[in-house]
Amino acid sequence: MRVSVLQENLAKGLAIVGRAVATRSTLPVLGNILLETDQSQLKLAAMNMEIGINCWIGAMIEEEGATTVPARLLGEFVNSLPKERIDMTLEVRTQTMHLSCARYEANIKGIDASEFPIIPTHRRQAGLPTIAVSPDKLRRMIEQVAFAAATDESRPTLTGVYTRFDGDRLTMAATDGFRLALRSTLLDEPAPVALGVIIPARALSELGRIIAALDLDEEQEVEVTVTEARNQIMFHLPGVDLVSQLIEASFPDYTKIVPTSYNTRMVVNTAEFLKAMRVAYLFARDGANIVRLNILPGDAGRILLTATSAEMGDNEADVDAQIEGEGLQVAFNAKFMIDVLNVIDTPEVIFEVVSAARPGLFRPVGAGAEEYTHVIMPMNDNRR
Repeated sequence: MRVSVLQENLAKGLAIVGRAVATRSTLPVLGNILLETDQSQLKLAAMNMEIGINCWIGAMIEEEGATTVPARLLGEFVNSLPKERIDMTLEVRTQTMHLSCARYEANIKGIDASEFPIIPTHRRQAGLPTIAVSPDKLRRMIEQVAFAAATDESRPTLTGVYTRFDGDRLTMAATDGFRLALRSTLLDEPAPVALGVIIPARALSELGRIIAALDLDEEQEVEVTVTEARNQIMFHLPGVDLVSQLIEASFPDYTKIVPTSYNTRMVVNTAEFLKAMRVAYLFARDGANIVRLNILPGDAGRILLTATSAEMGDNEADVDAQIEGEGLQVAFNAKFMIDVLNVIDTPEVIFEVVSAARPGLFRPVGAGAEEYTHVIMPMNDNRR
């Protein structure tokens, strides 16, 4: 194997696949990155037990071949090199990769590529139904939903994002049992098949980062394919494939969680509400994250936020709001409130509450208002 690549291209490719490298595995080869010549390009690949990523970069191929080398060492070495051409030569007998760039050289010992698991590629899945999604739209959906999934592995179903393609609509839902994020959008073209799967939230977060890292044109799309065995899903982007295991379970009926009425409805400036909530969190984080909201209707409606730390002190702030309905005192998790306000990109947000014991509901005001809903359970606050 004899290959030449530009340092910038190799560094970018390694950054894309590097996050799929297994950090703890009984298979040493999963701590490596696969380097393989493939149709006049250099393919980089990495995988762990959840996701696999293939990335193709431009290269000058003098001799075909493949090997795997330690991901961390290769990445750190390449990132340390000047932005010039890197020449790579594999000594097959010892599986040693020789790299040279400008005045730098290195020999990195690897593991034979035959020991690296096969990661499905878009080329191998030809003929299966494919759903096309706008990359910007998909990335935004992931940002607004994935953070609400559970991180506790004892509830594996809730660590995923329920993703449904149905006609011309794509819907994503995630919940950790204390909050629910629900986002839907229209597809440019109807999906060829109706499909509902649970995708690990971590895999979708990686997909979002990859989309952000690629400089895509408006015409380019993410192609979504479920493999024939229906246990994996593939996202194909220009030069990159991400493959994720699917969570095989039944997702809870989230429609029952979304409130259908309210007794108090507020319209608040998103940035001001977020700023006040962040200040309250400085004190709330030492008191179970509890922030108390005293909702005060009137001609000059306002929401009074208070947070108390037994050891540090307390904080009080108020935010102007257009309030419809009853006055109310209710407590919520400050971090959960910050998380949702962070991903609402409209100037104003709607916040609806039924009672102090019922969930609160957020919706953006204006563009896309019908597409994003976020529900947060209240907290028990014995000091009220």
